[in-house]
Amino acid sequence: MSCKNSELKIFAGSSGKHFAKKMCEYLGIELGQSYSMTFSEGNTFVKVQETVRDKDVYIVQPVAFKPNDDFMELLFWVDAFKRASANSITVVMPFFSYAKADKKDEPRVSIRARVCADAIEVSGADRVITMDLHSPQIQGFFKIPVDHLLARPVLCKYIKESNIDNYVIAAPDAGFAKDARKYSLDLDVPTVIGDKERKANDEKAEILEIIGDVKNKNVIIVDDFTTSCGTLADMAKGLKNMGAKDIYACVSHGILQKKGIEKLEKSYIKELIVTDSIYNENTLNHSRVTTISVAPLFAEAIKRIHARESVSTLFE
Repeated sequence: MSCKNSELKIFAGSSGKHFAKKMCEYLGIELGQSYSMTFSEGNTFVKVQETVRDKDVYIVQPVAFKPNDDFMELLFWVDAFKRASANSITVVMPFFSYAKADKKDEPRVSIRARVCADAIEVSGADRVITMDLHSPQIQGFFKIPVDHLLARPVLCKYIKESNIDNYVIAAPDAGFAKDARKYSLDLDVPTVIGDKERKANDEKAEILEIIGDVKNKNVIIVDDFTTSCGTLADMAKGLKNMGAKDIYACVSHGILQKKGIEKLEKSYIKELIVTDSIYNENTLNHSRVTTISVAPLFAEAIKRIHARESVSTLFE
């Protein structure tokens, strides 16, 4: 990556168009011209429709509902920009689905997040910007710089403005307890923790116990993502059985399918708060889902990176 001053250009993959447009609106620039299509046999084709020679390129592509297609398309975009002589190429992944596969916790399985990290580097990317990885140590899978943004400051701002009284923060399992305590610290409220057990490699988990006092209190469950709403719904049921009043859920990435929406509607969750890291038609305009935009957060990070300024204050 050259240190010379070059023009900033943002492009969008097929899964990142809505998010990229919001970023461009914040920065006051036009979205780069690009084109992608899928042939009848399933092959993906991408083309950059304007010159990017000596420009700093940012390609926005969440890896979400179609992770294999999204990820392969992302690699093709990086390769296309590399071959078009871009000055630098930054991958912007608001959500990275394969981050869930961060370890070898049973015999003969792949550490898929590491494979993806290697592929992004080999394709020619110079930098990665992402948000709320399932495990922060995934940053170490990359040899190139990774800017790991946090949704927590944006979500906490919304919670404060919601004026919910007498509430506590709840982690659905011990794995998210440390992050839940950071929410509690920012909001100056107590933390309770759920004890969750997952018996197989599926999306079903069982809440065994809840540690902490929730009687006659409102509760906000926090987590990094939800796909089926199963854990959140089970946690909400357990909290209700312990005497909790209104129950809210707050997650960085809302990957809910229609079955997950049905689960939400049948649950004790009054409001589910998510970010727009994924464009999800299932949650769009749903009466019990509130979507908070983090596109300005990513746009500000890009603005500072391009100007060779620190992004550390974005974490405060």
